Parts: sequence; structure tokens; C-alpha cells
Amino acid sequence: MSSVIVNSHTTADGHRVMEVVLNAERSLNALSQPMIEQLSPRLAEWADDDSVRAVILRGAGEKAFCAGGDVVSLHNQIKDGDLGAPRRYFEAEYRLDYQLHMFPKPIICWADGIVMGGGMGLMNGCSHRVVTERSHLAMPEVTIGLFPDVGASWFLNRLPGRLGLFLALTGNPVNAADALFLGLADRFVCNDRYQDLLTLLIEASWDKLSADTVVSTVLRGLETDSEVQMNPHSPVQDHFDLIQDITDQPDIPALVEALLAAETNDKWMERAQASVGHGSPLSLFIIERQLRSCRYLSLRECFAAELNLAVQCGLHREFPEGVRALLVDKDRTPAWTFTSVGEVDPEAVEKFFMPLWDENPLHDLPMPELAPL
Repeated sequence: MSSVIVNSHTTADGHRVMEVVLNAERSLNALSQPMIEQLSPRLAEWADDDSVRAVILRGAGEKAFCAGGDVVSLHNQIKDGDLGAPRRYFEAEYRLDYQLHMFPKPIICWADGIVMGGGMGLMNGCSHRVVTERSHLAMPEVTIGLFPDVGASWFLNRLPGRLGLFLALTGNPVNAADALFLGLADRFVCNDRYQDLLTLLIEASWDKLSADTVVSTVLRGLETDSEVQMNPHSPVQDHFDLIQDITDQPDIPALVEALLAAETNDKWMERAQASVGHGSPLSLFIIERQLRSCRYLSLRECFAAELNLAVQCGLHREFPEGVRALLVDKDRTPAWTFTSVGEVDPEAVEKFFMPLWDENPLHDLPMPELAPL
């Protein structure tokens, strides 16, 4: 069975809405290389096809849109000695993410259930990001010795205050209310309204209005109907001031100390405190440096910087060891390179940011075009 299912829906006025389903339910729709290789050429085709008015991207099953990149397969390739695997996978993934960002037609991401890592990269590339009452968003790469990639250098740096840094260092999840507050989502629609969304798009008149206007109008109506059911509680918003205090530190050891010293009986904050103790100390330093150095870069520059950093991580022991402990052997006892933030060698961190190539493989990503007046 194909890992990507494409359904073409003909609209009432003869156009098409393409429905793309990530079809790997057992792995929570983890984004694999075959998925990328199937999806990217389809998007290129639809971008130039006048009959295609919009695209919907969703995951198979009830649990997840996409729980991340297929890092287990990547781990196994590295373990088998294929040191070219990190570049092949990450380059293909980032090109797909950038392709979504640059896609000239509306793409609706139905971000129901778990949306983590690579799933966040797909979601943030879409023009219309829809969350539901079951949405669970996170960038938990610190737990596997990696860093928030797939464009996170760009979108986390655009969150209010220092929330992007906090979420990157802790991997803490956010719900639908959080996602809307942070600007990581555009609309809230109840999960049981998906079929209504599809029906309304098929019945819409695409000749009279722009495609973006049609999609926005449909989603706005569904959102209004769903508002009463949205969970109003936003842990991120509730703890904004505390998070600002915790992250207002001169370095990572001081930040970790401030986080652990915070007095709280809130489960969401307690989860953040626990995560910095379980995650990679080396990753904490890499993440802080990553976000700081990419703060003023363009989206395409961020993807290029992330590719260099991701391949460096793939060639280091930390990332394969983190994946082994959490997702392969599942013993949850990774042998990190450094056992605490106090032991991390700054020179070891610096090596991850050394350029691997004279010319970055993503140098050819196209410049974005200005939107028409």
C-alpha cells in the first residue's frame, strides 16, 4: 500500500481539490523518504495545473497528522555505515518543506492529533493551518540529541518573547489554544467537521472568487461553528511571564538552573522541568546557538543553516544514540556525550556549526515571489 494516498475531488464547477493522506498509521504517519519522493513531484505538478484549486494535507487514522520524521530508518542506515543517509534525508525533507512554503495555491493542513518534528515542518509550510480539540504540537528533538529543524529556526524565532527558545529546549507540547495564541495555527475546527470541510470545498464556486478567499471563507464558517467546543485553557499563555523570567539568563546552565528552581505545581511546567533532565545536554547548547544565530535569517537561509547542522548531528554519536534509546531499544537511558550542562565543552558545540561544504546543497532554493497587489 502506498505511503501517500491522493484523492482527487471534482468541484461543482469542474475544478479539483486534491486530498493528500500520509498513510503510515502504525508509525503515526512519520515522514519517510518514500513519502517525500511521492509528495514533492505531485506538488510541482499541481502548482502548474490550472484545474487544481487547493490541496488538503492530513494523516491517516485517529491519532496523528504526522509524529515527526522517520528518524528510526535514518538511525538504522547510520548504524549500517551509510554516512550519506543524513544528507539525503534531511535535504529531501527540507526541500519539501520549502516547496510547501512557496506553493502558489492554498494548502490546508488538517493538524489533528499528534504533530511533532517533521509534522510541524509540513504544517508550518501550509497556508491554512487548522488545529482541532485533539491537536498536540511539539518540537521534542532535544530528547533524541537533535535540534528543532524543518524550518523551526525561522518559525520558533517568530513566537512571542522567548517562547520559541523555551519550547525548543524543553520539547513541551502545545494544544490548540496555545497554537492559536503563538501563531502556529490559523483556525480551530472540531475534528468531526472534516467531512463538512471537504463537502463545502467541493460545493464552492471557485470561478467567482480567489482560491484563498474561498478556502478562508469555508474555514471561517466552520471555525465559528466550532468555537464553543474549543478548550480555552492555554498553558503557554498562562505561564508567559514565568517563561520570560526563566529564559532571561546569560547562558544555558543559568537557564536550566532557573527552570529547575521555579516553584510550580502545574503539570505542564513540571513536564518542562523533567525534560531538561532527560534530554541531551549537548542539544541544549546547540539549540540556543541555533536560534540565536538564525534569528535574522530568511526562511531559505534558515533551511540551509539547518541542513549543515542536521548533517553534522547525523555524523555525531549523540543523535543516533538518542534515537536508539527513545525509539529503537526504548530503554530511555541514552548515554549522552555529556552527562550535565556543566560538563558541555563549548568547542564541542562549535564543531556542529562548522560548514561541511564550500557551497551549501540548498543554495538553489528559489527566492520567494512578491504577492500581487
